[in-house]
Amino acid sequence: MAVNGTPETLQVHRLPLSKYIDALRWLPPLSAFDRFVVLAVFDSDSNSSAIEIHSLTRSNPSNLTLQSSWSSPSRISSLKASQTLHKPLIAASTFSGSLHVLLARPGRCVDRIGGFGAWEDIARWTHFVHRRFFDSNGLVSYTAAKWASPMEFATGGLGFGLQWWDQRKPGGPASQFKGNWAHGTTSGIVHSIDIHPSRKHTCIAGGSSGTVFAWDLRWQQQPIVLSGVAAGEFQSHSLSESEIWEVQYDSYSSNIGNMSTSRVLPVMICSEDGILAVVEQGEEAIELLAEPCAINSFDIDRQNPSDVICSLEWEAIAILMRA
Repeated sequence: MAVNGTPETLQVHRLPLSKYIDALRWLPPLSAFDRFVVLAVFDSDSNSSAIEIHSLTRSNPSNLTLQSSWSSPSRISSLKASQTLHKPLIAASTFSGSLHVLLARPGRCVDRIGGFGAWEDIARWTHFVHRRFFDSNGLVSYTAAKWASPMEFATGGLGFGLQWWDQRKPGGPASQFKGNWAHGTTSGIVHSIDIHPSRKHTCIAGGSSGTVFAWDLRWQQQPIVLSGVAAGEFQSHSLSESEIWEVQYDSYSSNIGNMSTSRVLPVMICSEDGILAVVEQGEEAIELLAEPCAINSFDIDRQNPSDVICSLEWEAIAILMRA
C-alpha cells in the first residue's frame, strides 16, 4: 500500500505472533534467495524467553518459518547481530545481568559460545576478558552505548547528555555534551545512539519527549535538533511526544552521496506512541507507520536498505518494503 506523505510506494506486511517481541534484527542472507530475522521473544503464559531465528522470502514476507530456537535464562533486554556473512554472531543481554553470545551456523542449530552452562560445539571461547574502563561511583547513569571504532565509543544517559570515550585516553570521557541546552527538559533520557561508519564525528540520539538530535564533535556544544525539544533557538517540529526507543541512520535515500558533511544524514526512528518515520535536517518528516500501539524496536536490512522490520507492542511484527 502507499502511505500518504511518502515519495515512494510502501508495502506493509503485519504478522501477528503468539509471543511478545522484545527486540529483533536482520541476519545477513546466505544467498540471494534467503532472508533471516532473529527475534527476542517472551511468552507470558509460560514466563519464558528465547531467541528465535526465522526465515522468510521477499516474494512472500508474510510467512515466517522458525529455523532455530535457544532458551534464555531471563528476559532479554538488548539484542544485536553482526553482519558477517559467514557464521554471524548474535549478542543478547538479559534483565538478570547476564550476557550471551551465540553463533548462527547455516543448516544447524544456534551454538552457544558465551554465558553460563553447556551447549554442543562450544570449544572456541572459554571465558570473556573484560576490564573496567571508567567508574562514575554511582554519580552518572548510562542508558545507551554505541561503538564508533575499535578504540572509541559514545554513551548517553540522563538529561540528554552524551559522552565520547577513547580507550587510549583513560580517566574520563574525551568529550562531553551536557544536556543543559534542552531548557526545562533536562530530566529526559537518551534511549538509543547511532554513529554512521563514514561520519563518526556525528552522533544521533533519541530519547524522551520525542527528542531526536545530533551531536557533531566539530561543534560540540551546538545540538542539531531534528524532532522535539521546542526551546528557543533549538525549536524543532515534534513528530512524536513520547519516548523514542530506537534511532538508526537510513541509507535508503538516493541523495546521501551528494550530501555535505555538515548536514545530518536521514534518520529512522520508532516511538512509544506508534510512529515509525524518517527525519531529515531541514525537511518534513516522512511517516512510514502510525500504529495504535508502541513500536518498540526496528532494524533496517543492510543488504537491502529498502526493507525494514519492526516489533509492535501487541505481539506482532511489521515488515516494510519501500520501492
